[in-house]
Amino acid sequence: MHILTVAYGHPSDPGAFDDYYERTHRPLAEKVPGLVAFAARHCAPAGDAEPPYYLIAELSFPSAESFTEALGSPQGQAAAADIENFADGGVTLFVQYD
Repeated sequence: MHILTVAYGHPSDPGAFDDYYERTHRPLAEKVPGLVAFAARHCAPAGDAEPPYYLIAELSFPSAESFTEALGSPQGQAAAADIENFADGGVTLFVQYD
């Protein structure tokens, strides 16, 4: 399993971020071929410190090959290009695998 983790920094307008994410970006991301699971969760403090991220999304693919194909697909490219339209708090991407 290969999981693309997208960690979004705190946006300047959380309401606008959430609206755009749910109405525009998430539907784009869910169209990426080979996707077998999608989860997006808001972050909250576990103690006194504010978490470094506002929202973390995980897109799961069954293999390294399907992950690579998904990112190179037109749908994957569209979802990646869309990030700059709403993620003004920055974004960190990394891959988890087993």
